[in-house]
Amino acid sequence: MNNTTIEYADFAEYDRRQRAIEHHLLGAFFGGLAVGMLGMLLSGNGPHWAGQIYDPYAYLALSLVVGATASGFAWALLTTFLASLSTLVAAIGASALRGADPFHLTGPGAAGLNWTLALLVCLGLLAYATRRDDVWGDVAAGAVGAALIADVVARAAPGVVESEQSFWPGPAVVIGVLTVAAVLVLRRNVRGRVRALALSATLAGLVTAGMTAAMAGWFPLAG
Repeated sequence: MNNTTIEYADFAEYDRRQRAIEHHLLGAFFGGLAVGMLGMLLSGNGPHWAGQIYDPYAYLALSLVVGATASGFAWALLTTFLASLSTLVAAIGASALRGADPFHLTGPGAAGLNWTLALLVCLGLLAYATRRDDVWGDVAAGAVGAALIADVVARAAPGVVESEQSFWPGPAVVIGVLTVAAVLVLRRNVRGRVRALALSATLAGLVTAGMTAAMAGWFPLAG
């Protein structure tokens, strides 16, 4: 009787895990479709600052959420890829229907699409790695924060790659605050949060300094 009870409990737990994985897969797919479609429908139809915040940070946020909530590394890889792909397909399709450039989000051609997809998947995998309770989880959270902060600096600072004057101060401040909040949420203790924030600031500073040096011609870019 006890063995039967234990086997039933194990089966019930296995069934719950399988259902959770199925729901996560469906959520990633339909979430990607919704985010991609909404982004293209809002493009040009709302305040300019809202579009600057939504594109690309809503897509990045989706990858972070999907990766951080996956049940395993392989599932994080699969669901992040699925969410990213459905987002990009929905965005490209909506742009084509509106007569806009279908590769506005990804860059020209298949290379831009592949590069954008790879970046989104890598961000999702970093988000999954933040579930670790050791220093590597802090490093992953710091890398996530650094990537977002570096992108904000690149768009807001004059003379840096792809700078946009209208991105500062409103959208840049909003995304910066949300990035700090995301790093804090991804870590579970004060020490980890401090390490992750310090690493985010350090890495973002190094990346920004490298971009600035390259733009100033201090060292040649490859190719």
